[in-house]
Amino acid sequence: MHPLRGLLVPLEGGGEFVPPNTYSFNSRPLFPSAGWEECHPHEGAAPASCADFVPTWTDAWLTNHVCQAAIAALVVIGFWLWVARNQRIVPGKRQFIGEWLYDFIRNGIARDVLGEEYRKYLPYLVALFTFILVNNLFGEFFLFMFPTFSKIGFPYGLAIMTFLLYNAAGIRKYGFGTYFKKMVLPPGVPWYVTWLIIPLEFLSNFIVRPFTLALRLFANLFAGHLVILVFVLGGAWLLEQKDSLFYNFSGGVSIAFSFAIFALEIFIGALQAYIFTVLTAQYVHSAIAEEH
Repeated sequence: MHPLRGLLVPLEGGGEFVPPNTYSFNSRPLFPSAGWEECHPHEGAAPASCADFVPTWTDAWLTNHVCQAAIAALVVIGFWLWVARNQRIVPGKRQFIGEWLYDFIRNGIARDVLGEEYRKYLPYLVALFTFILVNNLFGEFFLFMFPTFSKIGFPYGLAIMTFLLYNAAGIRKYGFGTYFKKMVLPPGVPWYVTWLIIPLEFLSNFIVRPFTLALRLFANLFAGHLVILVFVLGGAWLLEQKDSLFYNFSGGVSIAFSFAIFALEIFIGALQAYIFTVLTAQYVHSAIAEEH
């Protein structure tokens, strides 16, 4: 088995080449129960004997990707504690990095979008941005080689948190009835089109927003990781072909080009963290904004 291949997709079946597919994104339990490996093949259907297999809670919840998200949370907490220690008037390199990132989120996102009320939401936005960024960068880090948010459940979790935040902010400021009316019936709408505007605004503000927020993050990370899998695994397979100079040359080109894809994924990971955080701030702003 090629070492690059083993990092990206653990292969079964004696090390035979398995092309990237949906199984490449499957989670694996840290402590699999008896029979889990046999009933979750890397490709193809599970054997008929697995019809009665019942996974344990550790199979479903204590997985490598859940552990990865927990590690990211610890990294974020540790980073902010590290850069906040021994603050000085003249910052050193460590303090400068922390202050630069904090100012970027505070001035470039929170204050610009939320205005005077930005301070109460700033901690969440700082934690959100850095948590998404770290998880996205795991896709290029050799110990993981997998972006956490290419698993749809994790983006949905963050989207639900944002959904609860902006609705709670609006209800706290206006009360449930006034806030709900504000979100489904914009001011100045003629009465004869309210039958159309109200369901559309309800779908937009309460259904479509969290769904598209999660889907945007997931789709970009999923597609990027799939492209990396194709170039790296395909290139590794071509390099291993004997007596075929053309295959070997193509494999070398594929591996070399994958470095450009890795660089692009770093940029996309940072960009998606920024977009998710900006949209979160924008949704909070729309919930608490005064009518004009």
